[in-house]
Amino acid sequence: MELTAEFIEAENKELTRQYKKLLRISYQTLTDEDKKMIRKAFEVAVDAHKSQRRKSGEAYIFHPLAVAQIVASEIGLDATSIASALLHDVVEDTEYTLADLEQMFGETVARIVDGLTKISSLKKDRDVSLQAENFRKMLLTINDDPRVIIIKIADRLHNMQTMDAMRADKQSKIASETLYIYAPLAHRMGLYNIKTELEDLSLKYTEPDVYKDIASKITESKAQQDQYIKDFKKVIEDSLDEEGLNYEIKGRPKSIYSIRRKILAQGVTFEEVYDKFAIRIIYKSDKANEKFLAWKIYSIVTDHFRPNPTRLRDWISSPKSTGYEALHITVMGLKGRWVEVQIRSDRMNEIAEKGYAAHYKYKEGTEGESSLDEWINRLQEALENPDQNAVDFVENFKLNLYNKEIFVFTPQGDLKSLPKGATPLDFAFSVHTEVGLHTRGSRVNGKLVPLSHTLKSGDQVEIITSESAQPTNNWLDYATTARARAKIKSSLKDEKKELADDGKAILSRKLKSQKIPLNEKTINELVSYFKLNTSLDLFYRVGNGTIDNKMIKEFAAQRSNALMSFIKSKIRKPNTPPDVHKDEITNNFDSLVFGPEDQKLDYTFAKCCSPIPGDPVFGFTTIKDGIKVHKNNCPNAIAMRSNYAYRIIKAKWVDSSDTGYQTDIILTGIDNLGLVNTVTAEISNHLNVDIKGLSFTTQGGIFKGKITVVVRNNALLKTLIENLKKIDGIDQVTRV
Repeated sequence: MELTAEFIEAENKELTRQYKKLLRISYQTLTDEDKKMIRKAFEVAVDAHKSQRRKSGEAYIFHPLAVAQIVASEIGLDATSIASALLHDVVEDTEYTLADLEQMFGETVARIVDGLTKISSLKKDRDVSLQAENFRKMLLTINDDPRVIIIKIADRLHNMQTMDAMRADKQSKIASETLYIYAPLAHRMGLYNIKTELEDLSLKYTEPDVYKDIASKITESKAQQDQYIKDFKKVIEDSLDEEGLNYEIKGRPKSIYSIRRKILAQGVTFEEVYDKFAIRIIYKSDKANEKFLAWKIYSIVTDHFRPNPTRLRDWISSPKSTGYEALHITVMGLKGRWVEVQIRSDRMNEIAEKGYAAHYKYKEGTEGESSLDEWINRLQEALENPDQNAVDFVENFKLNLYNKEIFVFTPQGDLKSLPKGATPLDFAFSVHTEVGLHTRGSRVNGKLVPLSHTLKSGDQVEIITSESAQPTNNWLDYATTARARAKIKSSLKDEKKELADDGKAILSRKLKSQKIPLNEKTINELVSYFKLNTSLDLFYRVGNGTIDNKMIKEFAAQRSNALMSFIKSKIRKPNTPPDVHKDEITNNFDSLVFGPEDQKLDYTFAKCCSPIPGDPVFGFTTIKDGIKVHKNNCPNAIAMRSNYAYRIIKAKWVDSSDTGYQTDIILTGIDNLGLVNTVTAEISNHLNVDIKGLSFTTQGGIFKGKITVVVRNNALLKTLIENLKKIDGIDQVTRV
């Protein structure tokens, strides 16, 4: 592109026009001080980016200016945010430093720009873990200042709007990333308009043909929709006017992305998607009468159109945790069509469109934290887990973003919001970490339910706690929220580390009796000998009895055979990995368990997808060959799941040294008072032994009992049997 004097002049005129537009469209009232700061930021940005141009050929400064316009009007943030948006690329791409910005604009602007700079653009050759690491950096800045994330969302929106000049592979990558994290983030911040636009633009680049097809069909049916809204309005406006309401009725077409999602989920065509648009009634009201007027409008609408009773959503009495408030009803409208009607006050409408900023505009004088603040505080502890890898971190974070919500009650009648699909365990951790960690059971609406029970809106949940209760690996199958899962993982890790400390002491004693010192060299040899990953793995497995006395003696014997060792070392040098002394216990995903009870069953791997340990898998019961294990994304999986759902068995990989094995113990003896208590107390005292079932009978003073226990290995079972034999009154203890 040739930069002629005329072109430069035209560009400068356009720049001035866009700058004036920025001041004009700002949602918040700008004081003279604000305007001065924005002007200064604009001048610095113009100077900093003067020699830069975008892929499309236009001057780079138009990008920060457009981002500032989105921040000012679409999101409605303050002057500090507008200035930060103008400066968001200055530190990363130009000679200006953070110190320069702090000196010119103060600490807040500098902090926000610093947050935005840390979220550096993702390089195209990065793999998933590095990409996730980058997202982690970004998500953690939420705790410093939510404005960082919001400006980042605006930046992403403008990039998506102006992506035409990019290569197709880059377009597809940026669009996928947007769907993966930015659209859910915009949703969580209550920025529904931006979320919708991000999703639609992503579809435009990931599936261009589908996007064009749906977009053209929406355009074709627009006239019909406008007429339908007009006719609908005609039916109810007399009744609304009679009540003296100040309102407007608008149509809201469903987004291209959500229509596409419906077509896929329900297997229907575009024409068969019945709710392609919603009708929105927005009324003016003061805060005191808002709720009353919403239900009055509801009453008028349902006088004229029959409502679907299962589709009433009252987010006025219980707002969503994103801050969203509205009354949604689905009614049988004209021409026998279901129509969603959304009833909102102008305040609720602003919050729905501007999210965070509008929330703060109306917050003055109200007590308590906003739902966004509360959410950020909750996230902080769930996400600042140093042990978590970046991919888990982002997956956990996503659990908190897009979930639909349910509302449940505490025993005292307080309302709690949880994601759809939550269990009593999630509820327990949302009350308090200590309640969660000591959960023994739960009652829902007065009835005892398992911890895996799925809660529904309106349930009243009571948690039964016990000092001796502690998390088990199975809890991770029951918990769905990021907070609960992070706390359970952390607790299991601590428990394993305690067991590893015991194991270290045991190992030291056992080696001492073999006259072998417990030093770094010996630990490296042991780790290598038992084919483990870390020293903590070694201590943990000694602690839980997987590596027993016999195995340690075998190690000592081969070690003391100097000739043998010499020959072995010549043939194969023990390869000690560099991170043997890493402070972690790794999972050897070497064993499969099936069903809700985690049973050990015989199986073979399917040849069509050849799973390897660690792959997400399921079991399929065949007629002749027993259980075949397939990967979840096996090409045959969809057909199997739809045609033979009853033959599918849940399967998961576990560490065989961590697995429980079920066995029966028969006890006989002389009956005496308190014998049953003594027996069960003895079993409970054994770490890593669970009682699955027990039955006792006494006849003529003779006691007989059968106990089903789950133990990790034979060594633990032997210790348990020996200890049971020592109980006064017990004559024989045998394993069935």
